[in-house]
Amino acid sequence: MNKVSWIRTGIGLALACLASAPAWGEDNPICPDRPGKGTSPCTVDAGRWQVELGLYDISLQRRSGVTTDSASAGSLLLKYGFGSVDLEAGLALDQNQRIHDAHGTQSLHGIGDLYLHAKYQPWTGGRFALVFDPFIKLPTAGAMGNGAVEAGLVLPLAYDLGGGWSLAATPEADWLRDGAGGGYHLNAVNVIGLGRSFDNGLTLGAEIWTGQNDDPHAPSSQYSFDVDAALLTDANTQLDAGVNLGLNRQTPDVEFYAGVSRRF
Repeated sequence: MNKVSWIRTGIGLALACLASAPAWGEDNPICPDRPGKGTSPCTVDAGRWQVELGLYDISLQRRSGVTTDSASAGSLLLKYGFGSVDLEAGLALDQNQRIHDAHGTQSLHGIGDLYLHAKYQPWTGGRFALVFDPFIKLPTAGAMGNGAVEAGLVLPLAYDLGGGWSLAATPEADWLRDGAGGGYHLNAVNVIGLGRSFDNGLTLGAEIWTGQNDDPHAPSSQYSFDVDAALLTDANTQLDAGVNLGLNRQTPDVEFYAGVSRRF
């Protein structure tokens, strides 16, 4: 199956799910990890599937005469719930990167790496929510990836402030392959977000994100300010979009994305 077929299959699956959406009031609203860079502190209901699809995502960066544009289409995350636990698999069906400088243009494209997650929610109810989310990355991306098996632990948490407001954080620690040599190093990530939900199914959010990569050969510190919006069209379907703004030179200048999530 070529990359166009992969994209058509993913988008077709999303549209088919939307077409079969039931009415409001069936159960609690869907709780996807989209939008934003944070992760939702919830798991999929027992016996149910959930599909989260990034329709398109593009980031742009201009630095010292070098232009780097990265894009992905059909970023698919599939989940199955067991109650307090869900299992997840995520893969970008098509990725491409274009780097242009005074010497010319270099382009890469292909599928992304495969990410496998196992979320565990130790308790439910109350205003505070916490999830343990270990994951492993399998190198399926070819030239678009680094060819390494990597892993990490995400600890999504949130607090209901009342009145439709919520405060969330997503600390994360990753064990990544060094850019040169055969060793591994720590990559520390965190997201602090504030959200506001409305009775019509709309949620607006703002986040501060940071990534601290301790690669001994090329350490980096990245920061961004991100805003997003999500709309529940029914209890099982969400549409979303967002913009991420880089706050330093090591972070892409701007990123735009849109997607859809569906539980069935």
